[in-house]
Amino acid sequence: MAWFVYLLRCADGSLYTGITTDLQRRLHEHNHSAAGARYTRARRPVALHYYEEAADRSEAARREYQLRRRSATHKRQLGDEDRRQRPQKYGPYLSE
Repeated sequence: MAWFVYLLRCADGSLYTGITTDLQRRLHEHNHSAAGARYTRARRPVALHYYEEAADRSEAARREYQLRRRSATHKRQLGDEDRRQRPQKYGPYLSE
């Protein structure tokens, strides 16, 4: 089972970092249900800004920790660069 580390851009411009096995389900939860994180429930709507695949939960959690320690500027640049290089990766459901 693949794990993903993701960054969400919230309506207030802030970024949220998380991990999941299903990006579409998790994005839907963040935007439409109580299963979304408390942080994102207060900042809806959210949109996928960046994601990367991890081999397992442990690797995803380590990468999430690394990203959380980075500056907001670095995280924004990470997503912006990834969008320019691989725009097809972001389907219409996951776009801003």
